[in-house]
Amino acid sequence: MALILFAGYLKNAEVSVDGLSICMNILGWTIMMSFGMNTAISVRVSNELGAGHPRTAKFSLVVAVITSFFIGVLLSLVLILSRNEYPALFSSDSDVQALVMQLTPLLAACIVINNIQPVLSGVAIGAGWQAFVAYVNIGCYYLIGVPLGLLFGYKFDWGVMGIWIGMLLGTVLQTCILFYLVYKTNWDKEASIAEDRIRKWGGQSDNPKDTESNGAKVSS
Repeated sequence: MALILFAGYLKNAEVSVDGLSICMNILGWTIMMSFGMNTAISVRVSNELGAGHPRTAKFSLVVAVITSFFIGVLLSLVLILSRNEYPALFSSDSDVQALVMQLTPLLAACIVINNIQPVLSGVAIGAGWQAFVAYVNIGCYYLIGVPLGLLFGYKFDWGVMGIWIGMLLGTVLQTCILFYLVYKTNWDKEASIAEDRIRKWGGQSDNPKDTESNGAKVSS
């Protein structure tokens, strides 16, 4: 929503806010699926790591990322192919329609990125990296996205396009950091860490080795 707030201070504020609001509402509708995927993959990864199945956890995240990516691409293609028609569904103002058509490529790029980033965040949260994800999200948004958006939008006089490009670059950086983190992760080690957490907090692991060791302790 910061985008719409910033757009309110541009020269042609009414058209800027109207066009950006349309795009942001469409973006909000399209990323509902990725938010669901975020929760699903977070629970799946945490369960698989806790059960001592690192390969299954890794396979689950690959399936989730690829699935969400292709859904985002499909939605983006629909918008790009219909960019001359769909703005009329939201406004009869020709200036607003023209702005929405101009913003459609950025909207399509945002849909693809925002279909990947929440899934990667869900993987990281499921692996127990909540604090790191929070720092990345805050840093990329407030230290990168917002300043760049204001710089492009006002200083370079790019208007709505500049504000959105700056925020998009922050999201891209956030996605790249999370992707690199997930790519470099040793999932066998993460499964071992998850088992240690389970033992520490009094849970029971599904790992056969862990079960055998617990049984030996009881029998002794």
